[in-house]
Amino acid sequence: MLAINLISLPKITVMGFVSYKSPWKHFRRITDEYLLYLIKSGELHLRENGKKFELRKGDMLLLEPGLEHEGIEKHACDYFYIHFGHPDVRSVYIEDPNTFISNFFLEHSRPRKDGQHGFEDEIADNYLCYLPKYLTLAENSGFHKVLHVMNDILNLYKRKQYNRSLTALRFSELLIEISREHFMSEIRKNTRKNTKSIEKVHELLNYIHQNFVAKISSTMIEEKFACNFDFINRVFREVTGHTIMKYVNMVRINHAKELIETTHLAMNEIGSLSGLDDPYYFSKVFKKYTGLSPYQYYRKVRE
Repeated sequence: MLAINLISLPKITVMGFVSYKSPWKHFRRITDEYLLYLIKSGELHLRENGKKFELRKGDMLLLEPGLEHEGIEKHACDYFYIHFGHPDVRSVYIEDPNTFISNFFLEHSRPRKDGQHGFEDEIADNYLCYLPKYLTLAENSGFHKVLHVMNDILNLYKRKQYNRSLTALRFSELLIEISREHFMSEIRKNTRKNTKSIEKVHELLNYIHQNFVAKISSTMIEEKFACNFDFINRVFREVTGHTIMKYVNMVRINHAKELIETTHLAMNEIGSLSGLDDPYYFSKVFKKYTGLSPYQYYRKVRE
């Protein structure tokens, strides 16, 4: 897997869409940039550095600089291609994929070297986007979503002198979407629940992170997500390791910690901005999740 630091934007050098109606074999070459392929229809058979890839509709492949790649069979094929460069792409090995994916979706903060959790020290890691070498996009959602983004990027690229920055931003969005689709496919493989339930949990996670300040109740979740709360709570716990309400409070307290670390707001304001209006309850929940009261935490991070 590759990790790309999106604190810097990628630079698209060449992009396009080709449609080979007659059987065609990719030529041999070595490039000094990354290449991303998305197959719209047909087949594309490639070999990179001795490894074979048979790409079909919905498949994506990321080729790396300095490695020879070539076609190995002739096939008709329609596909998008993007050549791009970036100053900070690294190869990463993930020892415990399940825990890593859980942390990725739950946006758990990463500990600093001294064992504390610091806002500034997490910034670099928060911009990392993890890309698989090869991915098959789900037909019912991921493929069509990515196809739509690819068309948008291509339209922007055709006017690249006018939209270079916007093209790079849209491409960064595509890379993030690819990363999320990959991790969602891994979750589907590792859970006993059906895809629809997993997608609903994913939607609920997004909702919580965007609306944690508002009141979130079991009744509201049932109405908004058209589900049985007890059932979705069980699936949520299987995917995340936490119940829905516990996770909501975790998000709220993490937000409160960021406000304490980066602002001089009064504690009652921080509680309110974190979705915990009652000062006593805010202090109680904060201490439950951090082991410190808000004032104790403030003194600790400001020392």
